[in-house]
Amino acid sequence: MKKALYMLAEFSDRDFDWLLNAGRRKEVSATSTLIYEGEPTDAFYIVLKGTLSVCIEAMGGEEIARLKMGEIVGEMSFIDTRPPSATVKALENSLVWAIPRTRLSAKLMQDVEFASHFYHAIAVFLSDRLRLTVSRLGFDEEFSSDDDDESNINPQIIDNLELARARLNWLLNRLMGVS
Repeated sequence: MKKALYMLAEFSDRDFDWLLNAGRRKEVSATSTLIYEGEPTDAFYIVLKGTLSVCIEAMGGEEIARLKMGEIVGEMSFIDTRPPSATVKALENSLVWAIPRTRLSAKLMQDVEFASHFYHAIAVFLSDRLRLTVSRLGFDEEFSSDDDDESNINPQIIDNLELARARLNWLLNRLMGVS
């Protein structure tokens, strides 16, 4: 499932409005790097279009994941403030919604309700990511290894899933000039 849906399902309309106003559209051309492993990043990203490759130097630069529309990038480094553990490159011309680290950090410090929604969404999707990783390693037969399989959706967000999809599509359409 698209990880941004966790966040957008958790957010109130006020939270979503802030996200729209705080972020900016960033085009990432094919083969360019969005995030460098080991180097601090200045934003938290939502992939709106294109495909990004996640690679790790310790594995000889091997690709460990591909990210497409609706995925979140840079969340681990945002949460623990350590440099990224992977490099993220565009495989094709891509578009991301970039929320500057400084603006997001300030918002989280000033707005308890927003912070609660944000951190809860991050915790839920990181938990699901860990479950998926455990499943892919063959330790959990009951959890499907298909990340887009909606039977694996966390029950905490199922009620707001359609709203989250509508928000993500609205953001994408707005940025692409579709009314």
